[in-house]
Amino acid sequence: MEGKRVKDSSVTMAQMMIPQDANPSGNVHGGVVVKIIDEAAGVVAARHARSNVVTASIDRMDFHNPVFVGDVLFFKTSLNLVGRTSMEIGVRVEAENLTTVDVRHAASAYLTYVALDRNGKPREVPPLILETEDDHRRNREAVSRRQIRLAEKKREAGR
Repeated sequence: MEGKRVKDSSVTMAQMMIPQDANPSGNVHGGVVVKIIDEAAGVVAARHARSNVVTASIDRMDFHNPVFVGDVLFFKTSLNLVGRTSMEIGVRVEAENLTTVDVRHAASAYLTYVALDRNGKPREVPPLILETEDDHRRNREAVSRRQIRLAEKKREAGR
């Protein structure tokens, strides 16, 4: 199976936050942000695998700054690690106030997806070609997160 570069599946999605996304104070609900993060990461996983994919886990979800009604969120999403059937995708969310042009790092997340065949069973995905130093750094960090995830899973299975 021929490998694919990180940039071949990376996406940036934009979404304006509107009143229905927020509480009465105008702060956007975290769940709204998480939903779009999942959608953006799913697009990256499907582009890489060229098959149906499912979310296996959200390894890390950090909110750094609040998001308000009227902000435009940019979901910068790319592959960090590819296994045999699974993929780790990193998402950086930036919030831009269109009036002041203030840009804030709003959130970050790491999600794992599994590619599925037509019968809903895990299927192999193309290997990941790392080109830039940033690609290599993110891959090294993802390998460490994967080792932690697997160790936690093993501990939980032993309970």
